[in-house]
Amino acid sequence: MTASLGLGTYRIPGEELAAAARRAAASPSVWTDTAPNYAAGRAQTLLAPVLAAHPALQVSTKAGYFTAATGTDAVQAGVLTEDQAAAGHSLTPQYVRWQTSRNREQLGRERLDLALLHNPEHAHPGDRPALHRAIRDAFAVLEEETAAGHIAAYGVATWTGLEQEAFTVAELLALAGEAAGGRHHLAAVQMPVSLVMMTPLTQALHGRGPLPAAAGAGLRAMASAPLHGGELSHIVGRDLADLIRPGLTPAQACVLAVASCPGVTDVLVAASGASHWKEAADAVDQPPLTVAKLREITGVLAAP
Repeated sequence: MTASLGLGTYRIPGEELAAAARRAAASPSVWTDTAPNYAAGRAQTLLAPVLAAHPALQVSTKAGYFTAATGTDAVQAGVLTEDQAAAGHSLTPQYVRWQTSRNREQLGRERLDLALLHNPEHAHPGDRPALHRAIRDAFAVLEEETAAGHIAAYGVATWTGLEQEAFTVAELLALAGEAAGGRHHLAAVQMPVSLVMMTPLTQALHGRGPLPAAAGAGLRAMASAPLHGGELSHIVGRDLADLIRPGLTPAQACVLAVASCPGVTDVLVAASGASHWKEAADAVDQPPLTVAKLREITGVLAAP
């Protein structure tokens, strides 16, 4: 079974965001992923009317990165110092609590489906103990938010943290357990998986890495950037697309490869146009590629 399709909003222009979300809401897979710094800080307010009109549309958002305007608001609210705001990223408990409340307000949702720490590896680079303490303390806030009914679950959205082992899935689970004092609500990890950023995929084909670890723990594993910012649809030629599955477009072939990866539960595609969304939806509706086929594909791409 291939993974479900979700809407990733990072690269969607603000003026196209609401229409893209309405298309996602009309699809069998009803999930959209956003963050307070997307669309120059406007993404959440632009999505709010769509979320109000489509209460079944699930939403994940984040705390970590923020725009300069949000940083100014956080300073005025007393949750960040001027120096902290200048960094443009924070995992401090007071900021995570404040941003989670702000996310709910901007999205117009009393309860968020998923709150993710946004690229936590950006905090305390090179100092794993300090980073892990920061993650644990942020998780403690998210446990409080879960207990209060403000979020359903939480997780981590990372770009390099899992691949470079700033933290592992096992360590995140342990930190969540510490934060909760027992049973926790860590439910998801989000990471880039593509035919460019292949490490999670190739590891998963041999039962290693973050994806099998997430699957073994029952976590949602959301694959971001499956087209590597749109670049893959131009890089992948007809021969490689036909190797993946004859008849698919290069973009569809890349999406299917990620959707077929063991452990991946959701593929987040930044499809702003109706044709692009349909193309991606048709790709995930395909029968999944076998592990043998995925090994063949990754072998070809890894060859000198």
